[in-house]
Amino acid sequence: MRMAREGVPALAFISFMIAGSLYFAPPVALFLAPLLPFVFWFYRDPERQPDGEGCLSPVDGVVTGIESGEYPSVGKAMRISLATALTDAHVLRSPCSGRVDRLVRFPRKLPIGTPSNAARRWERVVVELSTDCGPILIAHTAGFPGRNVVCRLARGSGLERGGGYGIIPSLARTEIYLPPGTDILVEEGRRVFAGKTVLGFPAVGSEVNL
Repeated sequence: MRMAREGVPALAFISFMIAGSLYFAPPVALFLAPLLPFVFWFYRDPERQPDGEGCLSPVDGVVTGIESGEYPSVGKAMRISLATALTDAHVLRSPCSGRVDRLVRFPRKLPIGTPSNAARRWERVVVELSTDCGPILIAHTAGFPGRNVVCRLARGSGLERGGGYGIIPSLARTEIYLPPGTDILVEEGRRVFAGKTVLGFPAVGSEVNL
């Protein structure tokens, strides 16, 4: 099993602390040693093979909602909501092959504990894609404890189906907007896996606008 590149600094820091502790305080090194496999597990990037053709899940987690409607700043679309837990793998994967048409980052603006506008406490990244499954929009929102979305994409970036493009090292919420008329293959409560579970077959030619 691989580890996401974002976990390397944490792994290096803990290794440095263990090395120093072995010289100055060996008992502390014994306490820190279990953190090494934990960091590797938390930042794991498992090999995945798609279950079939169609649009893949961009994250690991559970389907919390499936709705068809018209959404502000999106328009008519099929929306699938996904929740990622701390025990899930956190790597983000492309649902289809294609390119990034637009990427918008909404940084967190309010500190933890601010009672109003709670959603603004979490970083949000919205990615609009032109893919071989049709136009797709993905909105990632980071939660506790990291509150940040690590996204390696830029406008014009090419994507391979199931390829990794970032990580959310925390609880997370993801909404993926597919063209109207998409044949949805999952149901609410279903556990999905990034780059493996097929969410549906979008109707090519429909529009989803950011």
